Amino acid sequence: MPSSPLRVAVVCVSNVNRSMEAHHILSKNGFHVRSFGAGSHVRLPGGAHKPPVLYNFSTSYKKMHSDLSSKDQKRYKRNGVLHILKRNERIKPGPERFQECPDAFDFIFTCGQRAYNWVVADLCTRDQETWQPVPVINVDIDDTLEAASLGASIICELCQGLQQADDMQSHLAELLQAAKEKTGRSFLHTVCFY
Repeated sequence: MPSSPLRVAVVCVSNVNRSMEAHHILSKNGFHVRSFGAGSHVRLPGGAHKPPVLYNFSTSYKKMHSDLSSKDQKRYKRNGVLHILKRNERIKPGPERFQECPDAFDFIFTCGQRAYNWVVADLCTRDQETWQPVPVINVDIDDTLEAASLGASIICELCQGLQQADDMQSHLAELLQAAKEKTGRSFLHTVCFY
């Protein structure tokens, strides 16, 4: 059994809801976790018949919260965005973009097909310095509060199973099959290298 906690990355499009809920749950369960977005901007809902509100990844969660509160506090409180941003502030100062992170991880979980595609494409274009394998596993999670909570639980269970395995790489297929049988979901995955 590995002696140190897994180094886990969780990636969604904007690093606001799905990846941050998983970050929160994994951190509470003792994993060394970082969360990221893989999109070009942080996108938050703009409201009925309005385009999404876009922020640069350098914008803090506190600044987003303040900005949205001043635009339409009622709407953003009702749809849960202000609550999510407050939770995120307690975890880290602001969103991070995966493509800008040079760190290596033992496992990378993505929260949707687009994030998976972007992460795999990014890893394939990086210079492979150590040739350390890193499994990239997609857990399709709808971008809602409830789905993010369920998805975070699935990712946490997978990490706990991997942490207990003597050989994490070979045990991965068994864990994903067991998770598929339990949840009815398929888990797209591949191995990239650092």
